[in-house]
Amino acid sequence: MNADSRTSVERKGSQAGNAGTTLKGLLAALGVLALITTALYMRAALSDPPPERAPLPVDTVVYQVRDSYQRDASYLGLVTAGRKTDLGFEIGGTLDNAPPRPGSPVEAGDVIGELDQSSLLAQRDATAAQLEQARVELQLARLNAERQKALIDSGAVSREAYDDTRLRSLALESRVQAMAAQLRIIEINLEKSRLLAPYSGVIADRYADQGAVVNPGTAVVRLVETRAREAHIGVPAGRAATLEVGQQYLLTVRETTFPAELLSIRPDINARTRTTTAVFGLPDAVAAMDGESVLLTLEETVPRTGGWLPMDALQEGKRGLWMVLVVDTQNGEHRAVREAVEIIEVRGNQVFVHGSLPANSLVIASGVHRVSAGARVQPAATH
Repeated sequence: MNADSRTSVERKGSQAGNAGTTLKGLLAALGVLALITTALYMRAALSDPPPERAPLPVDTVVYQVRDSYQRDASYLGLVTAGRKTDLGFEIGGTLDNAPPRPGSPVEAGDVIGELDQSSLLAQRDATAAQLEQARVELQLARLNAERQKALIDSGAVSREAYDDTRLRSLALESRVQAMAAQLRIIEINLEKSRLLAPYSGVIADRYADQGAVVNPGTAVVRLVETRAREAHIGVPAGRAATLEVGQQYLLTVRETTFPAELLSIRPDINARTRTTTAVFGLPDAVAAMDGESVLLTLEETVPRTGGWLPMDALQEGKRGLWMVLVVDTQNGEHRAVREAVEIIEVRGNQVFVHGSLPANSLVIASGVHRVSAGARVQPAATH
């Protein structure tokens, strides 16, 4: 064997020896790691188990089952003014003073419009003068008749002349009466040329302005009474039969609830709404406008088995159902158990539910998000 061959053999032997040494070191390290792991597991097995968590304190409510429940039913209606009138003049003429603007309040007897009176005033003056003239002529005719009557017996005046004077005085008397009646008509027309408010209220609309020529009976203004307002509310016939005239019921206008007296119930049914109309009197202190919405609230009994629970006791479930956590007690230990319920009615933060939970069950009333099914609980307070 030459020198190069011996050198190659020696190099290969050295490499094999190094690989064996590395493998032995790796196996030794793995053995030490296994011993450490085994020791840790044995120590954990010999130590005490962790203590079980203490029961979670919870507030509970008793689920009381009943055959029915009360709920508020609301019926919609409208505020109606006691009186609404389109006012106009009984005679025609030119509108001299226009009515107040819409929204203006007026009192009974206030002048809310006036026609031009110049023509009527001229007629009144002329008729008054003619009446005075006729009265003077009548007085003179009566004096002549009295003188002639005294002279008939002496023959100074004929019977025919006396009769003419007497009949002329009678004609003048009729003329005076006619002129007086005509003067009264003119005075009445002067009064009718002023449009007066028949009752206290508010001007709702104005149909004519100053200078307009209006015909007799043409409406120039609409007046709405602000007192003696009423609420007309449609109520089903069966429900209306339970109402009593003269009793107080709760109405709501603009989120303000107040008692109001039932004045009457109409004896007919509306063909479109299939309801009858209940008429309530509104207190004067209530702020409400003609045509505004008003609600009648009546309590009614709904036959349905279930019970009331607080809204906070519910957890959302599947298929439209809701879940509640019931305290289940066994061997002196309390645990939370899920039960399914269906919401029937909601009233504020209370819900009327029907479900599988037994009567008089203790239901966790609040904080259900921190309690899981099967968890140990401790009822702290029952409502």
